Amino acid sequence: MAEKKAAPKKGQLNIDLPEEIAEGTYSNLAIISHSNSEFVVDFVRMMPNVPKAKVKSRIVLTPTHAKRLLIALNDNVKKYEAQYGKIKDTNQPSPNMSFSTPTAQA
Repeated sequence: MAEKKAAPKKGQLNIDLPEEIAEGTYSNLAIISHSNSEFVVDFVRMMPNVPKAKVKSRIVLTPTHAKRLLIALNDNVKKYEAQYGKIKDTNQPSPNMSFSTPTAQA
């Protein structure tokens, strides 16, 4: 007998999450720019002893969705801190990433 998939209820969103996207992409720097019609968020991965960082993902948002993301992130940070404690802010500019890794030697 064929298995039936339940149809989403009215007002419920059915979202497909492909396996390669579900794995996620690590980023330790975000660069945000905007125009009058959109926000662009570039997620960058900086690695120790590698002089050039790579943009791993770019997300383009409308100003309305950027504001919704800001509100959602703020809400989630508050929930995180309530559960795990305050997140330490180093007040260090993001691009000045200091890894304590020795340089490779031959």
